Amino acid sequence: MQAMRVTLFGASGLLGEELVRELKAESLTALSSKDADLRDRVRVREVVCESRPEWVILSAAYTDVDGCESNRERAFAVNCEGAVNVAEVAREAGSRLLFISTDYVFDGSKRSPYEITDPRNPASVYGRSKARAEERLLEILPEVCIARTSWLFGHGGKCFPATILKLAAARPEISVVIPVVDDQRGSPTFARDLASALVRLCRADARGIVHVTNSGECTWYEFAVEIVRASGLPAAVKPVSTAEFPRPAQRPAYSVLSPDSLHAYNVQMPDWRDALRRYLANSSLPAVRT
Repeated sequence: MQAMRVTLFGASGLLGEELVRELKAESLTALSSKDADLRDRVRVREVVCESRPEWVILSAAYTDVDGCESNRERAFAVNCEGAVNVAEVAREAGSRLLFISTDYVFDGSKRSPYEITDPRNPASVYGRSKARAEERLLEILPEVCIARTSWLFGHGGKCFPATILKLAAARPEISVVIPVVDDQRGSPTFARDLASALVRLCRADARGIVHVTNSGECTWYEFAVEIVRASGLPAAVKPVSTAEFPRPAQRPAYSVLSPDSLHAYNVQMPDWRDALRRYLANSSLPAVRT
């Protein structure tokens, strides 16, 4: 199989690091935000012209969901206008584009898995910035592949399982420190599995919107309980409601994404519990404080 020429924006993030590993056999140009700021169109054009990629993968984003609420200008500058810069440069270079998007483009009012045809209706600034980017990219590059994912976790950075493990090793009850809500439902997605699926989508010449998450669903509380159980740590987890612990950004109460669009490319994702077991098997579990 001939190596693909790929330029990756966002190489230092949770997903980016896994994409670098997944693409090691390809002709890869991997760029962190320090190497290329999406808001700098001149720099974006420079790196794409130098690397002449078949595919540009855009996983860089401003992902602080609560931070976006008080930094709307930055959220749209990076997540929307930055993405537009990449799309326009990719079009000029004749490159395909894979853009990583989010379940937060939906408001969570549905109670069955979201299809790619369901209307966007984001409830947060972060969600609105990504939803607007989707719309703009489809206008600029109709053949763009937009991969929506959810509840990302992985090695090498801050994520929900890492936080739960750290707290569970130090405290008898986690919910005293961090609220673990039992009324938001989604699909935890392991960055390693996501990276593998994204590369397969590139190989399959995917286009349009594709939902890419680990299979199965749970609430954040159920996710936390499984993390503690599977790690063997003794901490208790107490469920709370979103209303009891409001946050600056509104989260969807339900954001499970239908896998039909992914299965159309003959790509299957493991169950999130299986993904969690593999994450834990390669994690340095914290020592329990006595």
